[in-house]
Amino acid sequence: MAKSIQDILNIIKENDIKMIDFKMVDINGQYRHVTIPAENFSEDTMKSGIGFDASNYGYAVVEKSDMVFIPDPDTAVIDPFCSIPTLSMTGNAMIIDSPENRPLAQYPRNIVRAAVESMKKSGVADTMYILPEFEFYLFDEVTWGVQGNYIGAQVDAVQSYWNSTNEGHGVVVPKQKNYHIAKPFDVSYECRSEMCMHMLDAGIEINYHHPEVAASGQFEIEPQLGEVVHMADATMMIKYIIHNTALKYGKSATFMPKPIYGEAGSGMHVHMLLMKDGKPVFSDDNGYSHLSKTAHYFMGGLLKHIASLCALTNPSTNSFKRLVPGFEAPVTVGYATSNRSAVIRIPAYAKSPEKRRFELRNPDATCNPYFCYAAILMAGLDGIKNQIDPHENGWGPYDMNLYHLSDEEKAKLHHLPTSLDEALDALEKDHDYLTADGVFPEELLKNFIATKREECRQLAAIPHPAEFDKYYNL
Repeated sequence: MAKSIQDILNIIKENDIKMIDFKMVDINGQYRHVTIPAENFSEDTMKSGIGFDASNYGYAVVEKSDMVFIPDPDTAVIDPFCSIPTLSMTGNAMIIDSPENRPLAQYPRNIVRAAVESMKKSGVADTMYILPEFEFYLFDEVTWGVQGNYIGAQVDAVQSYWNSTNEGHGVVVPKQKNYHIAKPFDVSYECRSEMCMHMLDAGIEINYHHPEVAASGQFEIEPQLGEVVHMADATMMIKYIIHNTALKYGKSATFMPKPIYGEAGSGMHVHMLLMKDGKPVFSDDNGYSHLSKTAHYFMGGLLKHIASLCALTNPSTNSFKRLVPGFEAPVTVGYATSNRSAVIRIPAYAKSPEKRRFELRNPDATCNPYFCYAAILMAGLDGIKNQIDPHENGWGPYDMNLYHLSDEEKAKLHHLPTSLDEALDALEKDHDYLTADGVFPEELLKNFIATKREECRQLAAIPHPAEFDKYYNL
């Protein structure tokens, strides 16, 4: 049920709220915020908004950079990490026009909303449901430095195999053997349970949490399927909760895709399905893996545009250190049932028509979730519009372990980009599906690409510690 302004005023009064915190999103998908005393909050605040400078958020706008942030009352939640009672809201950025404000097209939340409108306009569906899986590491210690006389990073997780000579009680996990491991080895159980309790309080339904494969502190929290705009907001809040709860327990959380050499990387697999008038669009009892032709066309759109999608779903140089064979990460452009080596996996356990779906396995949580989910939807809609059949295009189904193919057989397959630069090259060449219906402004994509190119340039110029091992004594 949608909250009214009066509902917000009642929450403030009933919970003795002292501060109202407005959370906004920058181009990289990080929260920024501004806070006002609760006594300054009024109906006018919800209508007129809070002013901010969009240029400081990374948006290269043609208009003047002075914008207003309009809170969305449906996102209101009491922030559990503030000792002073604080109500938190996110919302939309608007351009100051007369007589009416209009949405800032580059603002992430407005982009995913525009993608939903494009979907409705197409007549294919009226609702997209997604389920992102959140994999992350919890470290007890982390330090890093990039100095003239020092380049390096160091992490520690008390239960990791490398502490077998230090721990003293034998409570250590063998390398790559952490999956679903129980107490006493699961030392962060209470921390993760508290994370989930905060998520439930924030209106985010949770399926489960558990230890993931990597022994050095890797875990997963999985929410339930949710409407795409809601889940984009929820993604931001889930990361916020995980980071802040970890700090409360003296730990540090990271969604960095590959923080540990030789251990599994952390992805954010995105399950998806479409509905129209309350009925499933992707279900067909007679289709491959019980998926409809429309579902296959949607997958075809994802696979056709996967290289350029990677620039938005995997927008860090570290992302591509995860997308390598041998660690359950996808490297092959293709689809299959119950196959984690293909970029699209159809879960065999989703048997009921309203839950039949597939997951895109390459994304990770360094992405801006609003950009990521909007891009996925636009690629899928392009596949439906142009009837891109994944089977006819040679993308599967691959019902075998693609890691175990011969080199000759692997050479016949299509593969994901191997670097962020390569993904950015693809995005420069292939982005018409994103700008369709004005969903992604061309100026935003140019700015995003330029920003990421500069990141690549900076990181490429920094010597790597492993280079000393290879080349120091030559």
